[in-house]
Amino acid sequence: MSHYRRILLSILGVGVFVVLWEAALRSGLLPGNLVPLPSSIPGVFWAEVLDGIWLEVVISSLSHYGVGVAIGSILGILVGVGAALVPTFDALHAWLARLLRPIPPLAWIPFAIIWFGISAQAAAFIISIGVFWINYFTSYSAVKSVDPGFDEVAIAFGQKSFLARLHKVSLPAAAPGILSGLRAGLGQGWMTVVAAELFGIPGIGQRMMEASSLLATDIVVVYMLTIAGLYALFDSLFMALQRRLLRWQP
Repeated sequence: MSHYRRILLSILGVGVFVVLWEAALRSGLLPGNLVPLPSSIPGVFWAEVLDGIWLEVVISSLSHYGVGVAIGSILGILVGVGAALVPTFDALHAWLARLLRPIPPLAWIPFAIIWFGISAQAAAFIISIGVFWINYFTSYSAVKSVDPGFDEVAIAFGQKSFLARLHKVSLPAAAPGILSGLRAGLGQGWMTVVAAELFGIPGIGQRMMEASSLLATDIVVVYMLTIAGLYALFDSLFMALQRRLLRWQP
């Protein structure tokens, strides 16, 4: 199937879904007081934009998201690569990682409130935890899977220092895996940002909670679609960057 045909079919699928959704509400199959009409969403979105609410909450969420994803990604990659390359460090923290990894980011909300209060720092902290573990495990696995023969060849060509082999062999060979982890972390960040804002921090999550308490489901859908649009934008930009960085791949 060609690329353009696939895009057209995807657009058709979304269109059919929206038509069925509208028809179900207008025919009474779905309760109109609990599910909004799709045709009402653009008007509600525009009203939020004109009131200045949409831009305000999006900027707030982006600030939490940006800080949390940056901290979680940097620390996850550093610790994951370090554990894969230094056996002593790997052994020292292996059980600690197994102990902490199953704990979901939302379970840290009580500590986030105690340590940072109801603040942007608390939201960034919760987001960074989820992003950290994704980058940690993908970086660890990517570096561990590098063929040891590459190191032997590098040594034979005079690259005898650890830093030289790290820079010229380990990181380039593991780059596809590390970048895949970064991309997954971008998605995880958006999944966590709403939950992190549900306990009162200004942002998309708080606005959705306010709207749901008033049964304003059309506003809730507006911000659900906003998150989907922001994720699609960030993912597209990252994919373009990834293709550029990995242009050496066949």
